[in-house]
Formats: sequence, structure tokens, C-alpha cells
Amino acid sequence: MKNYCGIRFQEIQNGKSNRRYFWIHGDELTARDVLLAHMKKFQGRALLVDNPTRVIKMPPVEFDPNRMFTAVGLERNLKRLNPNSTPEDRQRVLAVVGKDREKLLRALTPPGNGLLTVVHNNSRGYSVTDEVQISNDVSLAAPDTPNDFMLCTDPKDFALLRKSPFNVVLQSDPKGEEDGSFSRLAAGRKIRYVNIECAKGRFDTQRSIMEWLEHNLP
Repeated sequence: MKNYCGIRFQEIQNGKSNRRYFWIHGDELTARDVLLAHMKKFQGRALLVDNPTRVIKMPPVEFDPNRMFTAVGLERNLKRLNPNSTPEDRQRVLAVVGKDREKLLRALTPPGNGLLTVVHNNSRGYSVTDEVQISNDVSLAAPDTPNDFMLCTDPKDFALLRKSPFNVVLQSDPKGEEDGSFSRLAAGRKIRYVNIECAKGRFDTQRSIMEWLEHNLP
């Protein structure tokens, strides 16, 4: 186990590939199972959150760990999820997360311009259509399954991903306010990042997308 930002993570290493993988929401179990199966077949290093729920609890507050990648985004998230929290409550979490945020990012950033793949699941309320207006380019190869899509940060990767049979959006220069998400930070730091977002329970689809990436992105 590894500990970053006050959060425990399981680390899986298979070979010496420059591929990196990440699972951050503890309630998105299909994504976890896909990643675990993937790591038995393909090389790389993965970090998986050791937490049973979507949010991280640091009593008396909680926060979405996919909003912790900037201090601004994390504070906004703390205020939204904990409207009655005190500045002292929020500052304590900001200090714990900020203490080794960069250490976590170093662990996740692929060496040698490698690829970082992140896996998420969604429920009925979220789909690729929510990302279209804040994206720099869009390819909707599978409009009938809008909950299953990829979000990438590198234009060269997008040029290849748009040839796939899957929905994909490019956010190399994302619009809107800073929300502390990993995708926005990856875009700003020019990290090759692909989020595979699928509806909960769609194991075969999410696994197929991951394997398509392995075989078609350098």
C-alpha cells in the first residue's frame, strides 16, 4: 500500500512499461474490476484507491478525490460538499492533501511521454453530451451509447482515437472554471491522459476500450 494526500492506494506493477493507470472513485466497481483484469494481461503500473465510497472522509468533512488536484478546486469542492464547514476544517484538509500532492502526481505521470489511462463509471445522469461544449474537438462514433466515451488531453492521441468505434472528446485546453479535476491538470501539464468513462456494469465495453488503447496508441 502507498499513502498519498492522506489517502491509501494499492499499487500494482507489471513489467517496466511506461503505461500508468489510475482508479480514484471507490464506488465505481466495474472500472476497478476492468483495471484489475487489465493489469494481469498488460504491462504498466496502476494505483487504485483503497476506499469504499466515492468521497474521501476526513472528519468532520469529506471531498471528491477527483477534485483534489489543485488547491482551488479542492477548496471549492469542500465548500460545496460541506456547506457548514469552518475555514479551519477546510484548511486542515488542504494542508494534508497539499503536503504531498506533487508526490502523487509524480507517481502517476508516465515517464518518457507515456500514456496515463484513468477509469471511471457513471450513472444515468452523466454522458459525453455533458462534455461537448467544454471540449476542443469531438467524435461521436457511437451516439446511441453516450455514457461510454473517452476524454483525452493530447491532440495527437485524439487524431488516433477518433478512428475508433467509440465516442471521444478532446480537452487539450478545457473551458470553464478550475474544478481540481485530474483531466484539467493533465491538460495544463501536457500529460498524455485518457479517461475511459463507461456506465456502471458495462465491463465488456470498458475492457474493450482499454484494449483498443493498448493496441492503437503508442
